Amino acid sequence: MSQRRLTQKEIAKRAGVSQASVSIVLNGAERDRKRIPDETRKRIQKVIEETGYVADPIARRMAKGRNNILGVFTYEPAFPRAQADFFAPFLFGIEEAAQEQGYDLLLMTSAERDADGAKRIFGEPNRMRIADGCLLLGRKFDSNDLERLVQGDFDYMAIGRRDDAGGPVDYVGADYAEATRGLVERSLALGHETFAYIGQKDGAESIADRWAGFQAGLTGAATLSLHVPEVGLPPEALLEQVRAVGATVVFFIELADAIPFKRVATAAGLSVPGDLSIVVLGSHIRPDDTGTQFATYAIPREEMARRAATALIARLEGRDYAKQTLLRCDLIEGETLGPSKRKTET
Repeated sequence: MSQRRLTQKEIAKRAGVSQASVSIVLNGAERDRKRIPDETRKRIQKVIEETGYVADPIARRMAKGRNNILGVFTYEPAFPRAQADFFAPFLFGIEEAAQEQGYDLLLMTSAERDADGAKRIFGEPNRMRIADGCLLLGRKFDSNDLERLVQGDFDYMAIGRRDDAGGPVDYVGADYAEATRGLVERSLALGHETFAYIGQKDGAESIADRWAGFQAGLTGAATLSLHVPEVGLPPEALLEQVRAVGATVVFFIELADAIPFKRVATAAGLSVPGDLSIVVLGSHIRPDDTGTQFATYAIPREEMARRAATALIARLEGRDYAKQTLLRCDLIEGETLGPSKRKTET
């Protein structure tokens, strides 16, 4: 066979059919291929097999109106040293789904930044149109960006639940509210009645969902005796506030606050979970690094990303897909949540 790539015109000539028939057989939709007579399809296929013809993948993609490229846009750096464990599973899931379905990935790293240094999807240079659609990652999205995506004609899927932005936002997220509620109910079942909550209650949707789940889990018998919205406070000061209100279980949004708090509490002679229980709202990827397995829940980051990529591909190809999905976070019992000592002594 010649080393030169055969054209569809030459395939048509050898098979004695029209070039349009060859194009439909190679690139057309299933409904169009069915309109080609069986005998014609067999003749085309015979020439293809005899010549070893391989269709130009770029030409095939152009015929379908797609490049088979998924963009990946992150509001924060995709590979930060401090948060590598947070983002890596998302990228693993995206890559797996894209590879399975024959798509390439384009990481958007040259996005314009606003006056505060935050990345923006719609700025200059804007290479979004190189990709067929885009997956969005980040702790907090820009609402104006989301509104333009919702109202525009560019296909996207958000990874993480997002509030409406001029209309419903397509996403695959984690059900933080239900998982947090489950940990509160678990604490109540262990006799805890006085709770402390360390972390914000609003802002990003993931933060608001945790707070909503926490509030939903409390019953009339339980009270929130302390809420410290600031993160990063000295653990000694936090412990002093917790002891002052008599809280027996402390809920942390950030693992980075829970680790030094436990260390200080232990140094002060308190047993964890005997005298004081600690809960973290969302698991760290490598819990062994902390030396403690906190009571928490597993966030299905890789599965969220895989499903989001799969849904975006379905959207691009005109197939049905779930526009909004929340995945369950499995509870992790850990070793820092136990019966309320105060309850057992009464």
